[in-house]
Amino acid sequence: MRVLVVGAGGVGGYFGGRLLEKGANITFLVRERRKQQLIKHGLVIRSIHGDVTLPAQTLSPGEPSEPFDLVILSVKAYHLEEAIRSCKPYVDQRTSILPLLNGMGQIETLQREFGKDAVLGGLCFIESTLNNEGIVEQYSPEHNLLFGELDGTYSPRVEKISQLFAGANFTARASKQIVKRMWHKFIYIATVSGITTITRSSLGPIFQSPYGKEILERLFHEVVSIARNQEPTIDEDLVDQLMRIAERTDPTFKSSMLRDLEKGNPIETDHFHGYLLNLAPKDTDLPILKMVYHALKIANSPHAPLPK
Repeated sequence: MRVLVVGAGGVGGYFGGRLLEKGANITFLVRERRKQQLIKHGLVIRSIHGDVTLPAQTLSPGEPSEPFDLVILSVKAYHLEEAIRSCKPYVDQRTSILPLLNGMGQIETLQREFGKDAVLGGLCFIESTLNNEGIVEQYSPEHNLLFGELDGTYSPRVEKISQLFAGANFTARASKQIVKRMWHKFIYIATVSGITTITRSSLGPIFQSPYGKEILERLFHEVVSIARNQEPTIDEDLVDQLMRIAERTDPTFKSSMLRDLEKGNPIETDHFHGYLLNLAPKDTDLPILKMVYHALKIANSPHAPLPK
């Protein structure tokens, strides 16, 4: 199976690199600056699961290539439109599209561009980033990937992708409930990214502060109330589940949104908190979510100084 990984940052660089480490046929579609880093230094991963440096095959947008069997999209949500334009020449009617973006809005966008049958559901659980030297840094015990057909079937292509992932140095599993799982993950990441980024804090100090736990739990309830209108199968006790996960998480955990803000990069608050507010029924009482979105829009404004 020929695989095109769009992006070689914290997510694409990590999972694509682990597949490359296994011996899979992987090509990274990257911008020129990242391409030169990979040519000069290789794909470098520093991880609690093992360090590795690998020669990486790259492709720049517009370079000629035959269509690929699988395209793994691993860009930030605000780069999705650019990623679609870049990878379209390498897609034909046989190509499967596996997005590993945080959010839900990307599914409709990808189906519109590539057709409903081409698009799979996918998500990952990983704490990773691309540092200023172009090294993929991975911190979390979890380096898990879920994928599946959006209609809940176990198809021949899901079986082929399962075989592709088998034996790689990460955990991969096909799911017949991928849409529900994507919502569960989106609820968690939207809430935790919101609370950590607005406070500029890792999770530990939030739980230690006088009202941190209460605010986090209330934000979970607000987000779940919106999500349940879209996906009625969301677990009834999901807020309790997610609070337990947050409480067990390493207290030094920082969301990727906070890491982006600290580096002065754009953040995905429009695709997380803004998207959720647009889905909410009119006049829904969502004071904490609105406050998070309001504050992060200001923090990420070109007129506001960003932390260095």
